[in-house]
Amino acid sequence: MRVLFDVMRFPRLGGLALASVLLLPCAHSAPPLRDGQAEAQLLQVLTLTSAGQAAQALQLAEQLVREHPNFQLAQLALSDLLLARTGAVGALGSLQPAPSDALATLQALRTESQRRIAAQQPAYQPPAGSVPAQLVQLPSSFRHVIAVDATLSRLYLLENSTQGVRVVADYYASVGKLGIDKAVEGDQRTPLGVYFVTSNLDPKSLDAFYGAGALPLNYPNPLDMQRGKTGHGIWLHGTPPDQFARAPQATDGCVALANPDLERLLRTVEPRTTPVVIAEQLQWVQPTALQPVREQFHAALQAWQKAKTSGQLEALLRFYTPDFKGLKKTTLDDWRRQLQAELPRQQGRTLQLKDLSLLHWQDSDDTMVVTFGEVAQGARSGPIKRQYWRHEGPQQGWKIFFEGVIG
Repeated sequence: MRVLFDVMRFPRLGGLALASVLLLPCAHSAPPLRDGQAEAQLLQVLTLTSAGQAAQALQLAEQLVREHPNFQLAQLALSDLLLARTGAVGALGSLQPAPSDALATLQALRTESQRRIAAQQPAYQPPAGSVPAQLVQLPSSFRHVIAVDATLSRLYLLENSTQGVRVVADYYASVGKLGIDKAVEGDQRTPLGVYFVTSNLDPKSLDAFYGAGALPLNYPNPLDMQRGKTGHGIWLHGTPPDQFARAPQATDGCVALANPDLERLLRTVEPRTTPVVIAEQLQWVQPTALQPVREQFHAALQAWQKAKTSGQLEALLRFYTPDFKGLKKTTLDDWRRQLQAELPRQQGRTLQLKDLSLLHWQDSDDTMVVTFGEVAQGARSGPIKRQYWRHEGPQQGWKIFFEGVIG
């Protein structure tokens, strides 16, 4: 039998196949399964089809569609297999013209299949032992990291343990209708940058559109605000009852996952200590490759730490940019007055920076997102602070353009 759904060459799909998909029922929610299981079954169907093992592929596709009747891509694979058995289709895409909305759906499904398959190819998988280049340093209190590769439509869940940082799961994910690099309210783009999960919303409090639940992010972050970016309500969330997965570009700016996959995140990650890196393309590097930038930045941070310990206001202020902004739009002059009141209380006690996190973001600027507990010598605890540093060039080095207490 001729293979109609070639996994490796991504041929065009038939109009009849699409029509069959659109006519199949998809109103019922899929029963809960382990995260990633439905995608693994789909990829097995496509692999068997490509290998000419149509009977086995058909059996597995029928099982997958029974379990997930709202999984359109699975229905499309099943439909092609059924049509191939009848011999009704001579060539894929031969039945034209098709309605424009059907063509748009078909193109989205083609792209989804290509993204899912590409993510499984060795050339696109993270090399063993590698981490996203943004993870310069993580404390043990940051147990997990989420990283999104928008080009691959892929979300990676990483675990931080005594053995280091490693990928423990990865999932297909959708981003904004108009792509990435969000700038203004309502632009239907997903932001790029380093963010943090701020809370875990109870699905009972949400519209069914958001599926299994939602993890809001701190967009706009201080770098976004400095650049004048607007908007709010950027979440990681699930899918509505009539969709197992959404098209690669389908949201108003959020990142959407299949509900079984999101449920793994909901059970795993912790608000405030889970960074979320959203990049056009993730750069995976070995941890040793991050040592030079870590050492360079540590030197700047230690110099700031020493200046604050000394209590010398002018020496400390040299670490802050003229466009510095703190919480509640604090200006550099406001910050000067705040430090002037704070430094005498320091009384020359050495500062300890506990649970230090360094997250490096590079685009038109070179930014380091720094989180730590600031504890004065002899004290048992202190505030949790977050700073945003910008590299101002070889002469000026690293400077702080935001600082605030977050806990």
